[in-house]
Amino acid sequence: MTSALLTDFYQLTMLAAYHEQGMTDTAVFEFFVRKLPPGRNFFIAAGIESVLDFLEGFAFTAEEIDWLAGLGRFKPAFLDWLGKLRFTGSVEAMPEGTPFFTDEPILRVIAPLPEAQIVETRLINLLQFETLIASKAARVRLAAGDRLLVDFGLRRAHGAEAGLLSARASYLAGFDGTSNTLAGMRWNIPVYGTMAHSFVQAHATELTAFESFARVHPQATTLLIDTYDTEAAAATLVPLARKLRAEGIAIRAVRLDSGDLLAHARKVRAILDAGGLHEIRIFASGNLDEYEIVRLLAGGAPIDGFGVGTRMNVSADQPYLDCAYKLQEYAGRPRRKRSEGKATWPGRKQVFRRFDTQGMMVGDVLTVAGDAQEGTPLLACVMRDGKRLGPTPPLAELRSRTRTQLAALPEPLRRNEATAPYPVIVAEPLIRLAAEVDAFGH
Repeated sequence: MTSALLTDFYQLTMLAAYHEQGMTDTAVFEFFVRKLPPGRNFFIAAGIESVLDFLEGFAFTAEEIDWLAGLGRFKPAFLDWLGKLRFTGSVEAMPEGTPFFTDEPILRVIAPLPEAQIVETRLINLLQFETLIASKAARVRLAAGDRLLVDFGLRRAHGAEAGLLSARASYLAGFDGTSNTLAGMRWNIPVYGTMAHSFVQAHATELTAFESFARVHPQATTLLIDTYDTEAAAATLVPLARKLRAEGIAIRAVRLDSGDLLAHARKVRAILDAGGLHEIRIFASGNLDEYEIVRLLAGGAPIDGFGVGTRMNVSADQPYLDCAYKLQEYAGRPRRKRSEGKATWPGRKQVFRRFDTQGMMVGDVLTVAGDAQEGTPLLACVMRDGKRLGPTPPLAELRSRTRTQLAALPEPLRRNEATAPYPVIVAEPLIRLAAEVDAFGH
């Protein structure tokens, strides 16, 4: 369980004031993203299940309350109340893996104001990160086609939780597995591992290293061949692979991790094919992302799979989202932020998505909740009275759903360069509501 103290301190100072004033009416907050990053055409909703886990376990421990008391900032009555605080509200959300666009809420919290407020920081933290990585990983999947994709980013992720959640988000978005062993155990993600350069260096010769590794892993051998001379290692491997094949030991793939991957892949493929080793695949890693994968494949690289790490796990080209969790209603009255450049649409909202006869997405309508529009409504209730309405879906099921959703994206949106924006229409009832709220002053 994540500590309830993993929040911005101003959440607690606001809660103390709410408590003092008795402000506990129902509040409605929504999470959305204001802008698409440059070159991006869509987002993938992710982190919903992580949020539900957090909300179900939300509580301050006695130790945390004692620490807050020691600050001398809060009254005893408030701290006593805070120690009993639990999340008792409802959550409505898009299913994880759903493509979405700017200003479309992917999650709505409906709860007494203090409960909905105190969870803001952690909800943004979870939704922003997993959505960021899932959206990046989906682009990598679209670039790679059906080739093997493995998350390799744990060692350069920004901390242990980021490494875990990026493994989850990338698998959700279509990766085939991860090198992150704990993520494999926690979410049943297939785990992949080859060898490091240190393994080769620790042996007297490359040949000895290759043979010893293959004999220990006779059915799952991928050999790293660029420690010294890539093409020489491939040539050395040919007689060994033939010998091992005769013994029933299969070398499945070779891995390239440095240098000109396009040139090396072509040369290695030619060496393996000349040696009759057509079945050995080529797996590449090293500073890869969707742009580099597109470049390699456009150049005809005979690469069968990719290990993608750093650039995806930190979303190197766009390391954050311009996202928000904003109050949209309080005490039954719609609310609207009107700050310059950060104005929000007020009230509870719904997104309707329309599809053509081939199942391709053709446009969305953003409107007030309860308004009937053509299409499929995307937000549904997933938590009531602080409890999930159903069991957590297996991650593999969510991954399969994401794959179907990505296939429904219009083809221009699937490219790595920016294109005409996907049509999202703001419905007249929502426009009228905004005008009414503005006239009232909130």
